[in-house]
Amino acid sequence: MEWYYWGIALILLIFFASAIRIVKEYERGVIFRLGRLVGAKGPGLFFIIPVLDSMVKVDLRTVTYDVPAQEVVTKDNVTVKVNAVVYYRVIDPAKAVTEVYNYMYATAQIAQTTLRSIIGQAELDEVLSEREKLNIRLQHIIDEATNPWGIKVTAVEIKDVELPEEMRRVMAMQAEAERERRSKIIRAEGEYQAAMKLKEASDVLAQSEGALFLRYLQTLNEVAAEKNTTIILPIPVELLKIYKK
Repeated sequence: MEWYYWGIALILLIFFASAIRIVKEYERGVIFRLGRLVGAKGPGLFFIIPVLDSMVKVDLRTVTYDVPAQEVVTKDNVTVKVNAVVYYRVIDPAKAVTEVYNYMYATAQIAQTTLRSIIGQAELDEVLSEREKLNIRLQHIIDEATNPWGIKVTAVEIKDVELPEEMRRVMAMQAEAERERRSKIIRAEGEYQAAMKLKEASDVLAQSEGALFLRYLQTLNEVAAEKNTTIILPIPVELLKIYKK
């Protein structure tokens, strides 16, 4: 009869071992009893009823999903390729298991379709210069769609916008024209400011006959310093007026 007791002990040991479940800190175990949801447990060690209970582990860490490049026609009829990255995590393990068949695949599909929709509603300039605004819209829409599944979308970032070769050439020409326009404006502003300073200087000299004469002598001194053999200087009419006086 000794073998009989050993057999019972072995069965009990197997039964006890199969009842033990260990869930890590970043996981939760969703328990079903006879097919009905009991709840999520963990982390740590706990027991379930073998045969009657089943468990599904759910990872609570943030998932980084790289959205493949999507070819989209913008609102102003420009074809672009856009890719993005979505950061999300499970906040309700029970919903993530019971409300959707595969929450990771479902979230990926929502992210792709939403990216195409939002880019299709925006113009090219908005896609290139207002990414932060589009990121916020994408996060809000994807988070709203996945919330019933117990998913929280923490961030969405548009990574790259690929333009057609023809559009890149046009934009390069436009940028070159803009740089040339700014250069001409800067030169014109410099000439205008120089002219205004000369006008102010002439007004000051016109108010003082002695100042004009001293300026003339200073110019003679500067020319003489060059050691030229012949010096030709025009005589301003204003100096002749001074001598007449």
